[in-house]
Amino acid sequence: MRDVDILISGGGIAGLTAAAAFGSAGFDVVCVDPAAPITERDAEGSDLRTTAFLQPAQSLLERCGLWERLAPHATPLQIMRIVDAGGAQPEPRLTREFDSADLSDAPFGWNLPNWLLRREILARLSDLPNVAFRPGIGTTHLFTRTESARVTLSDGARIRARLVIAADGRDSPMRQAAAIGVHTARYGQKALAFAVTHPIPHDNVSTEIHRSGGPFTLVPLPDYQGQPSSAVIWMERGPRARDLFQMDTEAFEAAMAERSGNLFGPLTLASRRTIWPIISQRAEAMTGERLALMAEAAHVVPPIGAQGLNMSLADLRCLLDLAEARRDGLGDQKMLDAYHRARMNDIRMRVQGIDLLNRASMAGARPLRDARALGLNALHALPPVRRMLMRMGLGAR
Repeated sequence: MRDVDILISGGGIAGLTAAAAFGSAGFDVVCVDPAAPITERDAEGSDLRTTAFLQPAQSLLERCGLWERLAPHATPLQIMRIVDAGGAQPEPRLTREFDSADLSDAPFGWNLPNWLLRREILARLSDLPNVAFRPGIGTTHLFTRTESARVTLSDGARIRARLVIAADGRDSPMRQAAAIGVHTARYGQKALAFAVTHPIPHDNVSTEIHRSGGPFTLVPLPDYQGQPSSAVIWMERGPRARDLFQMDTEAFEAAMAERSGNLFGPLTLASRRTIWPIISQRAEAMTGERLALMAEAAHVVPPIGAQGLNMSLADLRCLLDLAEARRDGLGDQKMLDAYHRARMNDIRMRVQGIDLLNRASMAGARPLRDARALGLNALHALPPVRRMLMRMGLGAR
């Protein structure tokens, strides 16, 4: 049986970032995941979604030696633009912009493709001799005592850790092993993720277009094959999303051009399409004995406002601060109680807030779409409220 400081269950972006963070801080770390990460854009099964790292995430990425690797590939997000297209025709009728210059000299955040994030984080882990990443291996059993946790892996190996971090997804096996329940909301929605090119430059503006079924969001990417490019998340009710997923390319491009209000001109599909279900979920507790939940093991939200992974990094920042402050007490009840208290209220507030935003974006009836537009206009028209919303979106308390 191997003894380590920290075992991380889950090698997605959150889990790999956690491995880099704790490894950079000098902890002995093992990270496992049943699936090997795919680090090429066009490989089968690659994650074509993107992640917008908001301002508070940059300092964490610098702290764990990742930002210098990521910065050359990152596209800044200077303006968040919200467009209401809820009129009789699918055309923009109200546009409001939230400019990061109202808060600071830095952009709101930086956007990177998920497949590239995996590639660069793995490169960082290879520089850390105290971190072992084991792809193709999952966690199967968890046995805890006051002083340590024992985890059995899918290859039969056993590891004894002072702290187990569950970053193993919305169906987290470690959360289930600790008998921690969840509250789940289902919307009957699915999201399509893909990349496009377009003739009109995005000018580092992230654009979220609301009509019905869910938002259509274009997030800036570096140019692709000489053309301006954006990552798209298109949320729709399940049957409509499945129809879109199965359309031939010509019909799909016509549909997405219409849904985008032609703000960027004709959109050309620049990748394959992926699809996944949309839920909202929150764990009943952030911890168990010698166990801390983070990322989707703790909370899942619809992809609105770049909150998902940034909430996960807020979990990580909190855990890392507590671990560095109390190295001798790593994983003990005092540390875990402090983590639960620090994160639970913020997570509850954000999950509820994004749930409300998503339900408003889904509105199909014309009066509800009109009310949504009026609400957006009112919030944007008051500078103190606008700045408060931007600070909250960045994670400020």
